Amino acid sequence: MFNPDHLRYFLEVSRTGRLTDASRTLGVDHTTVGRRITALEKSAGQRLFDRTPSGWRLTEAGRRLVGYAETVESTLIAAFEDQTSDTGTLRGTVRIAAPDGFGAFVLTPKLGVLRDKHPDLDIELVTATEHNSLATREFDIAITLERPSPRFVVTRRLATYSLELYATGKYLAAMSPIRTVDDLRGHTLISYVDALLDVAPLRILDSILPEGRAQIQTNNITGQWIAARSGVGIAPLPSYIGEPDVALTSVLPGVVSVERTYWTVVPRELTGLARVKAVDEFLRSVVTDEQHLFPVPQ
Repeated sequence: MFNPDHLRYFLEVSRTGRLTDASRTLGVDHTTVGRRITALEKSAGQRLFDRTPSGWRLTEAGRRLVGYAETVESTLIAAFEDQTSDTGTLRGTVRIAAPDGFGAFVLTPKLGVLRDKHPDLDIELVTATEHNSLATREFDIAITLERPSPRFVVTRRLATYSLELYATGKYLAAMSPIRTVDDLRGHTLISYVDALLDVAPLRILDSILPEGRAQIQTNNITGQWIAARSGVGIAPLPSYIGEPDVALTSVLPGVVSVERTYWTVVPRELTGLARVKAVDEFLRSVVTDEQHLFPVPQ
């Protein structure tokens, strides 16, 4: 006999690909997860997963079931939210995952606006330049520099922005002139720690100076910004960081400019939640108001 509760276990295994990972999220023993999946397969009359040494992979029947299972999950979450919230009042927590530049310099200063509009809503902002938060789906809405597979999430383009080179006037006056991109090879360059960087669009120096090497490397954009404005060297920074800073001067303006795109990502089962919709709307307003971000028409 079909038990709808088995769908929770099915969805978690479909997302993680491993019984042990699913069991940790669900708070049960992995053997319980396995029994639930077996019972669901018996009810469906067909296998939903191929068991392989590298993990559990959805069969064609399993892939067809995912969409229906997510619809059930989303409906239940939305129904619970409706029953536990006052009319017109948003409660609960929304976790936002974002690149450190966008999170620290664009989003954080505007959180007061969101707080004023929804005072009972708690916001968790997690910034990083790694894929971990996306891989583990530990977010309600994410801003990313790469469009992930739409298999379990809904994505859309949020905005574009440009990265340019910045340094202090004092640094530039003390060093050899920079007339061409190749002249950068004689200067101290600042960028991410190459060995720790797994987000391809952040490999800015590869786009600006092929085979160039950063002598100063930090794992976040804030460190690069502080190093540049302290006169350490030249850093590629988003224009929304570099242009408002009077301590910085653009290097090779009009010559060096790299465009990147921000995407918003929401797990499919959360797209119907009012609080997630509210934060998504807030993000659109933030990029619309930011001078150096260019919203993508919807």
